[in-house]
Parts: sequence; structure tokens; C-alpha cells
Amino acid sequence: MKTIVIMGRGGTGKTSFVSLIADYFIRTQQTPLLLVDLDPDQSLGEMIGIDLRTEGKKTIAELLEETFIEKGGTTIGIPPSKRIEHKIWEEGMYEGEKLDFIAIGTKWVEGCYCMPDAALRDALSRLIKQYRYVIIDAPGGLEHLNRRVAVKVDDIIDVLGPSAKSFAHLERAKRVAEESGVIYSRFLSVGGFLFPESLTERAKNIPDVKYLGKIAYDQAVAEKTISGDPVFGLDPTNPGPVSVMNILTVAGYMINEQKS
Repeated sequence: MKTIVIMGRGGTGKTSFVSLIADYFIRTQQTPLLLVDLDPDQSLGEMIGIDLRTEGKKTIAELLEETFIEKGGTTIGIPPSKRIEHKIWEEGMYEGEKLDFIAIGTKWVEGCYCMPDAALRDALSRLIKQYRYVIIDAPGGLEHLNRRVAVKVDDIIDVLGPSAKSFAHLERAKRVAEESGVIYSRFLSVGGFLFPESLTERAKNIPDVKYLGKIAYDQAVAEKTISGDPVFGLDPTNPGPVSVMNILTVAGYMINEQKS
């Protein structure tokens, strides 16, 4: 079992990267997978073709609001994650044939994401052992990493955009992970589809961060993103899937394509 956190500033193509990784793992039978959407914008579900509401499921934020606000729950004396853990499994998790999916969701009431993050952290600690890969789509902000939603992970991959701010974000994320006590094996980076080749050497020279390569621009991915259709099932010879396969090869996740 491996846990992979994908992060980066908004607009770098981070969520489509997560989706293409999942599609590759499914195509090569590296399952079961658990996909976790930590972004309140909830775009990952759209990218993989899963609507929790249509499936009769709720986000973690919705479950918490229902438990502690609508039903008058309390956090006094009992950790909130203990009280709603069974709800996350039963009411918040989409279970598919090859992947499961949960989302932090949008918080509609006042306050930070501390409680949803704590609930998810506790649930994940009991869930992850049954999956081959757990892939976490983290938002551009660093607060979820700071709250150690995933305490121990294998790889943190930062998707770089075409600006100096992306490099600053990577450096901050690495420092937050280290100072918050997140245990990880590798800190890696990839260039997003807008990442210019002229910045490749700079990416390769970041201390203790291995650069895996660049996600290729793919018109088919762009069209599906605009239309709101899932990116699963694209022709594996398309630029996007090929570049992601190459990135995963460099990262050591490649297996024999004959299994696909």
C-alpha cells in the first residue's frame, strides 16, 4: 500500500493529473484505489465521473454539519472523528468496482476546516490498509497539510506552474510538511501542462526534491474539463496519458503494460 499526496497552486492541472494517475492504475490493474478530494471546490469527483449526491452519498463537511449543527451534537468529551467515523464509511464513501472515493466537501458554515480534517484523518488511519494506492488531491492552500490529514505518506508530489510563485509554494509546502511532523519518503515535483521547458533545470536543481517530468498538454483532456466529462478512458496513446505514464515510470510506479 502506498499513499500519494498531489498538491500545487490552483490552475496547474493538479486534479486532472490525479485523474490520469488513477486511470493509469486502473488500466494496468493496480487496484483497489482510494481517491480522496481535500479541495473544497470538489472538482475531482467531476473529473472521475462520480457525483456523490447522485450516488446518495455526502461529503465529510455535510456529515459534520448534519451531526453537530442540525442534530445538536457536541464535541465535549468525545472526539468528533470517533462519533462520525461510521458515517464517513456508510454515508460518505462511494464504493466502486476498482476505486472508492471520499471528499472533504464545501463547508457552508462559519469556522475553519479543523473538524472535517480531524474526522478524515481518523477515518483514513483505519481505511488505507485495504488499498493498493491512496491518492489524495490536496488544495492549493497548505492548511490541510499543516493539520496532518495524512500523518504518514509515501510520496508528496507538487505540480509546478509557470511562475516563480509555484517554486515558492513548493518550498513552503516542504517546510510545512517537515515542521508539522508529516512523515514522508519522498518529496517530488512535476511540471504542469503550462510549465515552460525553460524552467526544467531550475526544477531539477531544487535540493531533496526529485523532478519527474512534465505533464503534456492534451486537447482531449482540455475538452473534457470544459464539458465536465470524466477524463477516464482516454486513448492511452494521447499526449496526456503518455506523459503521466512516463512520469510514473520515473517515479518507480510503472508495471508491465501487458496487464492492461
